[in-house]
Amino acid sequence: MINISDDNFEKHKALNGQDQSDQELKQYNYLNLGPTHPATHGIFQNILKMDGEVIVDAQPTIGYIHRAFEKLAENRPFYQITTITDRLNYCSSPINNIGWHLTVEKLLGVKTPKRLDYLRVIIMELARIADHIICNSVVAVDTGALTGFLYVFQWREKIYEIYEEICGARLTTNIGRIGGFERDFSEKVFAKINNLLTELPAALSEFEKLVMRNRIFMDRTVNVGGITGERALEYSFTGPNLRAAGVDYDVRVMTPYCSYEDFDFTIPVGSSGDTYDRFCVRQEEMWQSISIIKQALKNLPKGDFHADVPEFYLPPKEEVYNTMEGLIWHFKIVMGEINVPKGQVYQSVEGGNGELGFYLVSDGGRQPYRLHIRRPCFIYYQAYPEMIKGSMLSDAILTMSSMNVIAGELDA
Repeated sequence: MINISDDNFEKHKALNGQDQSDQELKQYNYLNLGPTHPATHGIFQNILKMDGEVIVDAQPTIGYIHRAFEKLAENRPFYQITTITDRLNYCSSPINNIGWHLTVEKLLGVKTPKRLDYLRVIIMELARIADHIICNSVVAVDTGALTGFLYVFQWREKIYEIYEEICGARLTTNIGRIGGFERDFSEKVFAKINNLLTELPAALSEFEKLVMRNRIFMDRTVNVGGITGERALEYSFTGPNLRAAGVDYDVRVMTPYCSYEDFDFTIPVGSSGDTYDRFCVRQEEMWQSISIIKQALKNLPKGDFHADVPEFYLPPKEEVYNTMEGLIWHFKIVMGEINVPKGQVYQSVEGGNGELGFYLVSDGGRQPYRLHIRRPCFIYYQAYPEMIKGSMLSDAILTMSSMNVIAGELDA
């Protein structure tokens, strides 16, 4: 708890109401939740107005790790922006990478081959599973159930090993290129994916037995941090947080990309939009992702793993090291010496937290004239004070965890 000092009196009085007396102000305590509190899972702050253990009001503060990604993008060649995107939601960074590549390809009018689409789907669904493993296992930890977290987290590591085999990176992946992948998936990659698909279902089932119908877990999560579907839409929620409130909006179905229309899967929805529904929706989405990956592997088309765009797709390393033409083109692409068409496009993908969109404006130059990133965390975090009002302090921690607020995506 913190006391009301002269320095922060006005700030807290604004929370409490300007017309109230000093005596009324002192009836409440103020809790500084963040910006470095371990339960926030990121660098952001909430000043909570407390009546004992009950939250009366909250004032969020964001921007502690704002890195001006959009402004940085306006001063970088298109190719070098990929490394900015994977630092947004770093729990599912390949989705960010591919979303950006799709945006540039849309501006260029690139037609991607089916094999590339299916490979991208595999990577994005692996990233979704990794993201949901983190979120749901942390929700369990915040209720006191540490065992499930320690057990299921090893499969997130196996997914990172797949990333590493494809691109050499694990967390901030920089995976793929404008136009496709650097190389086709090796037999070792497919073997690791098949091994994951063999082991993961049993692990998810075991995790659900440990947690999902656990009496303590249900008492801590049912009817906690709820939001109605109508109110969620007013806040522009997307992703699992919206679907938990009963609205079946999914970018993969509403505006398909990467040939998602070829796949058969179900959009899981909840009813009450509470912490338990958010947990259950993410849990079911992992099962759906496993099904999508299996379908992609079974029906994987033959053909190229990249589109025919030599002006933007880096030449093979053998050409770069051994031919003058390859070296020149590599330099021109990386340093942004190739102009792009004028125009403006919006491309969205279904990220781990919802609709991740890129609004790109090009003036025909070598860099974006303007780039705006629709980060789902930034959209739905504004509802957090309303969702925790009237709840206990311990419930506020759970609500934040179940929303999966990622600071890197929130602040950008």
